[in-house]
Amino acid sequence: MHADRPPRRTAAVLAGLSCLLLPLLAHVPRASAATEADDPGAEHPSAAPKAAGPGAMAAAPYEYLGWGDPQKPTEVMAATGVKWFTFAFVLSDGTCNPKWDGDRALTGGKDQSAIDAVRAAGGDVVVSVGGWSGNKLGEKCSSASALAGAYQKVIDAYHLKALDIDIEDTEFSKATVRQRVVDALKTVKTRNPGIVTYVTMGTTPTGPDADGKDLIERGAAAGLDNDGWVIMPFDFGGHGGTMGAATLSALDGLKAAVGRAYGYGDDAAHRHIGVSSTNGRTDEAGETVTTADFRKILGYARRHHLARFTFWSVNRDRACGSGTDADACSGVSQSPYEFTKIVAQYQG
Repeated sequence: MHADRPPRRTAAVLAGLSCLLLPLLAHVPRASAATEADDPGAEHPSAAPKAAGPGAMAAAPYEYLGWGDPQKPTEVMAATGVKWFTFAFVLSDGTCNPKWDGDRALTGGKDQSAIDAVRAAGGDVVVSVGGWSGNKLGEKCSSASALAGAYQKVIDAYHLKALDIDIEDTEFSKATVRQRVVDALKTVKTRNPGIVTYVTMGTTPTGPDADGKDLIERGAAAGLDNDGWVIMPFDFGGHGGTMGAATLSALDGLKAAVGRAYGYGDDAAHRHIGVSSTNGRTDEAGETVTTADFRKILGYARRHHLARFTFWSVNRDRACGSGTDADACSGVSQSPYEFTKIVAQYQG
């Protein structure tokens, strides 16, 4: 971990205000030309049921247990109806060995206790490997087979049904490491039939950048049957319009990139992509993601049956107050869990 920054998936927090699918379900696709106004749930968050179903994995907001005054996951479940969480982040301990934040053992500590509590309450977890800060397994493991072995330790520790690789910073920018991650995930898919894998990366307002497109193309060339290529549509460094509109534009670009690489039609491409937004103020001046933006994203996700709709993070899903640390509030006026309650409606 970098001691001077929070465990963000993109960059440091703005002036003490902070931030950082189950695919191929048997749904009848709706017309992609529909607008968010055509989906009542996009405008009325209470319209959709919150009961867990086979698509509940698709809505698994991030919670970070390392700092940011994390809420008890079971309390979040009771308050919002969310059933799945994405727990972050597993990193390298300096070698090709996974630990929470690079220093907490996988089992026997607070992280395992939280996972056990979520499962006892009828939910489950995705574990996220990577993030912006700290030592990355993709770089510390010298081969794809070694990296697959590190991922397998995480899977075995919790008998996971889903794994998220949040690939950022130098792990993302190096072509050799991108290939290593792709090859390791292909091994993971072979060793663990039925496991769901997500690859999460940054994006531009029009879709993945050159490194992102290269990562997707390497996945397709390797025959990686990845369940969800997921973008983080914020910290753009400049965009036009609302953050909701910019997110939909980025998703359209992602869909096109995945479709080209894999030879998918529009419906299959949409079912293999996802979005991991953030709530409230971001690291960039002029960027604020609102609940209206989340409802717009929810409408798009429902129309196209995206593999994943999540966000960073539950820790931030509350208004800021005195004494709140840098990754524990949204920086906007809100009631507790407004953003989580919207995401919890998504069922794939």
